[in-house]
Amino acid sequence: MSDEFDKDFDPAFIEKLDAISDADAEARAKSLRAGLEDYDLESEDFDVIDGDLAGIVDEEELGPLPVLAIVGRPNVGKSALVNRIIGRREAVVEDKPGVTRDRVSYKAEWNNRKFTLVDTGGWEPNAKGIDKSVAEQAEIAIELADAVLFVVDATVGATSTDERVVKLLRASGKPVILAGNKIDDVYQEPEIANLWSLGLGEPMPVSALHGRGVADMLDAALAVLPKVSGVAQMEVGGPRRVALIGRPNVGKSSLLNKAVGSERAVVNDLAGTTRDPIDEQVTIAGKVWRFVDTAGIRRKKHLAQGADFYASLRTLAALERAEVAVVLFDVMEPISEADIRIVDMALESGRALVLAFNKWDELDDERRRWLEREIETKLAHVAWAPRVNISAKTGRHIEKLVPALEVALDSWDTRIQTGKFNAFLQELTMENPHPVRGGKQPRILFGTQASSRPPKFVLFTTGFIEEGYRRFITRRLRETYGFEGTPIEIGMRVREKRKRS
Repeated sequence: MSDEFDKDFDPAFIEKLDAISDADAEARAKSLRAGLEDYDLESEDFDVIDGDLAGIVDEEELGPLPVLAIVGRPNVGKSALVNRIIGRREAVVEDKPGVTRDRVSYKAEWNNRKFTLVDTGGWEPNAKGIDKSVAEQAEIAIELADAVLFVVDATVGATSTDERVVKLLRASGKPVILAGNKIDDVYQEPEIANLWSLGLGEPMPVSALHGRGVADMLDAALAVLPKVSGVAQMEVGGPRRVALIGRPNVGKSSLLNKAVGSERAVVNDLAGTTRDPIDEQVTIAGKVWRFVDTAGIRRKKHLAQGADFYASLRTLAALERAEVAVVLFDVMEPISEADIRIVDMALESGRALVLAFNKWDELDDERRRWLEREIETKLAHVAWAPRVNISAKTGRHIEKLVPALEVALDSWDTRIQTGKFNAFLQELTMENPHPVRGGKQPRILFGTQASSRPPKFVLFTTGFIEEGYRRFITRRLRETYGFEGTPIEIGMRVREKRKRS
């Protein structure tokens, strides 16, 4: 599909759009809007069309999503429950204790409320080796969480390990929902009574395998989850908020220290040495910024291991509180899968994006050539993000971050008038119509920008718009309006013509 639309951009397209006056564009949009009356629309469609998205947008802009952590000893079915909640098979599930190694976060939604779901490995007291690491991850996840879903195997009953977990949960002071898993049918439900002994209130019988009881369990979880996370609260107003993210030892702390002008963050050649939360107001090239991190999350001193896990947790929390992410790369190392995962985490968060390549002053010509190839191939999906080449240690070119951050945030905030957007869609589809598939050619009836931060567009169509064509629209949007440094989301609503009686 993408090959059909890989032709070079024609600058005459922009000239043609510029020739359309605002009044003409609005008139076109009104005509297209009137044409929608012939189609079966839902009540939510009118909210989108009329721009009445205040309820949806305001909820997202209040701050970071609340966090629900799932904990429990190994092999009680936590990952299967995660898959059931998010509605897709993503968490690792295997009939073997302790398969889940790293805590993984997912965006989840229930009854029109969004939250972050955190899956952990099994918690074991006095665990050694990898089990010890998994235990630490669960403890850290509890610290991050606003509420905890404690999963117990109801067919086994409360074990001494479960009772140790209860002590950990009580010490955290977080709201706890107790779920007795593996109650697959009504005949097993009496077994749930044994879990009252844990002293966490009424245990909820669930079956991750079959979905029994999961709805009631989620209702109970949402009843105790706040609307906005209390562990990583976002400021309103003030300097723009920047998350410095990247894999361990790429120079995040060095960059922060150079920007602040003091040894605020611990810097050590050992990867993953940053431990304490950091939230600093800095001035770069005369502009004030707030570099955000995991304020509100306190790491216990005895949790000495699990640096990679903690780095992942810090990244998630920093993104939740930020407006723009600066992803740092160590140019002396090949761009790795870990680097790409962090970029993708930033994309999933919907934040504006800047790519910063650190230690640039140490590059030789050969490594520079290889790096450019790596960027072209491995970072092609974020080719729209501004690039800055810096040296965090010496401070060289750090001031170049400012225009990159400003252009990314301006794009992130951008709104296109409905008239202009529909003129764009009309001209685009006339020159490059969607291909005919199965004898049918879907048409775009009307389009609107539903929100910004990041820009989200909704298309009302007569049929399914293929992903390749949506990518084509996104590319043309960037070429026409810029949108440098921000992800763009394009959704569609397929509507059928109303049958006349």
